[in-house]
Amino acid sequence: MKPVTMSPAQLRIAELAFWLALASSFFLLPDKLTLMSQVMVFGLFAVSLDMALGYAGILSVGHAAFFGAGAYAAGLLARYGWSEPFTGLVFALVASGMLGYALSYLVVRGADLTRLMITIGVCVLLYELANRLSGITGGTDGLQGVVIAPVLGLFDFDLYGKTAFCYAYGVVLAMFLLVRLVLRSPFGLALRGIHDSRKRMTAIGSPVEARLRMAYAMSAAVAGVAGALLAQTTQFVGIESIGFNRSAEVLIILVLGGTGRLYGGMIGAIVYMLVHDWFADMNPQYWMFWLGIFLIAAVMLGRGGIMGALSRLVRTGRTTR
Repeated sequence: MKPVTMSPAQLRIAELAFWLALASSFFLLPDKLTLMSQVMVFGLFAVSLDMALGYAGILSVGHAAFFGAGAYAAGLLARYGWSEPFTGLVFALVASGMLGYALSYLVVRGADLTRLMITIGVCVLLYELANRLSGITGGTDGLQGVVIAPVLGLFDFDLYGKTAFCYAYGVVLAMFLLVRLVLRSPFGLALRGIHDSRKRMTAIGSPVEARLRMAYAMSAAVAGVAGALLAQTTQFVGIESIGFNRSAEVLIILVLGGTGRLYGGMIGAIVYMLVHDWFADMNPQYWMFWLGIFLIAAVMLGRGGIMGALSRLVRTGRTTR
């Protein structure tokens, strides 16, 4: 008997099967297309957090600041004159990336507790700013009147969520492949090295702080795209998009799926949001109680999240000759 390991070809097949299964929900879950669109959006949001936390080792509990910034950027752009969807995504990416890079000078230099307080503080400040500027953002009522033009000028956003699902799927897949390309590049390998031993990377002459700032800005930019995608597919921006609760939720999703594992954010979003929806339907009054029990059980039984548990199953699996 010997341990079972997955070859590169098997990994590619598993990746293809994952994305095909996600695409098949268009046909298998026609009544849940809006939910599945949000699953993909939050999966991308969790992947953006994983870039900072799982790969670069930057502790952030206020990532909703960039998610909300992207949502408001795309929403306001559409609300006040420019409704082309892909332009809105680019605008949100640039706005959130610039905000992330500006804040990286505060976040990167501090220790973990300092980063924790700074990211929470920024998230709270932006939430209050969005609330105070209610004449522009809509305050607690949310930004309404967001109208998005047809995708490619051909496909209107319909009430059944078909266009939103296809649009979200395409954008999330493209962004995920881009993130994977970055993380598998020499830059991504350098982030791995910094995460494992910052002192060693400094000793060999690696520009640690510059790379961490860039990683944080890129993470913020991807989070902004996720926020913009949610704003465009729902045609509404709620103030909770930039709140601390949204940051806590995406952190739960990432921990559930597994940090530093690329697909952890996507898997965590699928499991968390489908279980969330199931418990809400099963027991509308006490669904959070059952969700809490599920999360505790998942963390206790699946050390390293769902992806960690799957990795251990693959490593410890045995075949008989």
